[in-house]
Amino acid sequence: MGAKSVTWTWAFDRPPAEIWPLLADTARVNEAAKIPKHAITEIPQPDGSVKYFGRVRMGPFDLKWREKPVNWVNEQWFEHCRYFESGPLKSLCAELRLEPKGEGAVGHYRITAEAANLIGRVILATGFFPSSEKTFGRIAREANAFAKGETAAPFSYEAPAPKPEVAARVARMVKEIEASANGHGLARKLADHVLTAQEADLWSIRPLQLARAWDRPALEVIELCLQAVRAGLLELRWNLLCPRCRVAKAFSGGLDRLPDGAHCGSCNIDYGRDFSRNVEASFRPAEAIRVLESGEYCLWGPVSTPHIKLQIALDPGETREVKAQLSLGPYRLRTLEVGPECDIEAGIEGFPAVILEDDDVKAGASAPRGMIRLENHSKRALTAIVESRAWVAEALTADRVTALQAFRDLFTEDVLRPGDEVSIGRVTLLFSDLRGSTALYQKIGDATAYHLVRDHFAFLAQTIRDHQGAIVKTIGDAVMAAFARPEDGLQAAVAIQRQVAAFNRAHPVGDGDAVAIKLGLHQGPCIVVTLNDRLDYFGSTVNLAARLQGQSRGHDIVLSREIAEDPAVAPILERLAAEGMPAQADQAALKGFAEPLAFRRLNFPG
Repeated sequence: MGAKSVTWTWAFDRPPAEIWPLLADTARVNEAAKIPKHAITEIPQPDGSVKYFGRVRMGPFDLKWREKPVNWVNEQWFEHCRYFESGPLKSLCAELRLEPKGEGAVGHYRITAEAANLIGRVILATGFFPSSEKTFGRIAREANAFAKGETAAPFSYEAPAPKPEVAARVARMVKEIEASANGHGLARKLADHVLTAQEADLWSIRPLQLARAWDRPALEVIELCLQAVRAGLLELRWNLLCPRCRVAKAFSGGLDRLPDGAHCGSCNIDYGRDFSRNVEASFRPAEAIRVLESGEYCLWGPVSTPHIKLQIALDPGETREVKAQLSLGPYRLRTLEVGPECDIEAGIEGFPAVILEDDDVKAGASAPRGMIRLENHSKRALTAIVESRAWVAEALTADRVTALQAFRDLFTEDVLRPGDEVSIGRVTLLFSDLRGSTALYQKIGDATAYHLVRDHFAFLAQTIRDHQGAIVKTIGDAVMAAFARPEDGLQAAVAIQRQVAAFNRAHPVGDGDAVAIKLGLHQGPCIVVTLNDRLDYFGSTVNLAARLQGQSRGHDIVLSREIAEDPAVAPILERLAAEGMPAQADQAALKGFAEPLAFRRLNFPG
């Protein structure tokens, strides 16, 4: 008896782009289908490839199989096969194909199974396919309802009910979180998510993903999750993401235990760490609140690696053309197996061919629009991959979270181990100083000046926090602050000078200003270390930011060329210029720099 296939066809009211993220999320689908988690073993091969083996106990059967990586084209189709070494089946394959139809889509789902023995033949001849039709038909209907906005969750799921004492503990935590400055009215929503969501949503809670789903500002949800760790609802984990599959292959509960690098068994590569690229802050439920079962619902799945737009296995010498509607922009061509990579820009002329050779990956002539040509010129089977070069959009990288005031306030002890240092590809640094603070004490008296300086620190801290930054340290009357994005740093600086101008108008002091603040802003790479029991930044970027603040006269902002020419900063400068405050070119000889340095100056009314 050979393999048996059954295909079901489903109609959807929404287009493939909206149905694909639901049905191609194979881990979530398998959990909703009540398929048990399984263990995966990864075995590197001499040629650099990896073989994957799964194992699980289902009823009376101890199932063992070889896991074949999933083939897929984004938003169009996927196929996944397992080849069993034990149990009633010899093989099991699932295939989903989505096609647009009017304003909606049609989905074709096929299951192909081959029996390994008499028990398998009985299973396939009786309840296997009807049961599969019932389960996956329900999942398709639920996905359609969710895509139409009729339900709050993609699939029906019954979470384990919390014990009464856990529910009472969570209620207290919600009150504690909302009593802080970081609750934002979201604590109950987060608690309900922790108690009722599928496990697939809880192994790695990403605040940026929640913010998008809840339609709330990212900063609010990040601060909420940080406060929830302090309250005991969540745990914070530092993930070290693989640069190829972008899955966490190492993690730690604190920065002081963060490894220098890790090995990805799935990709068979060693890799290092970069705060601004692959060190991610993620969250999961505290074990005292909800215990998550270990194992995998699905090792491979298109939604678990959303940057990969195409993944297809090719036999030696095989050439294949596939339909693929990929947007214009930067992509990387590579193989699933360890090997070289090729960066390309996809243009209107069509997508270039993916050519795989024994020791190279190249781009070839473009296929007709809407098609991609794959050619394996090597002597071994290879899996072609086309991936977006954009990094993980929903990963809260360490450079961003450690530059938030809420993190520095709540996690003062979460620092790197002594002597450790981590690189950051880019950070924006703001230095401030009070102009003429000594004269200010003489002019208005020690007590008044002291309170004024203290209040100035408070309003700086609040303004920096409101713009997703953090105060790194204070030095006398000066402040050093960090931002993950240059536009946040500039908007904070603008807000500071505008508030100072408003304060001076309301509090005139003789013939001068009560307060004049000097600001310098620069961005670039640096290193992070622990100094005086806090995370601090070092390098030439820090030195230049401080030097630029020294060029400030007060009531102005001195911007480095790197800030002024940043694409995200340009709209802000254009708006300020329209308001009568253009960025004026200037230059000066700065200590430690051989040539005079060009910069821009924004002048504000005193």
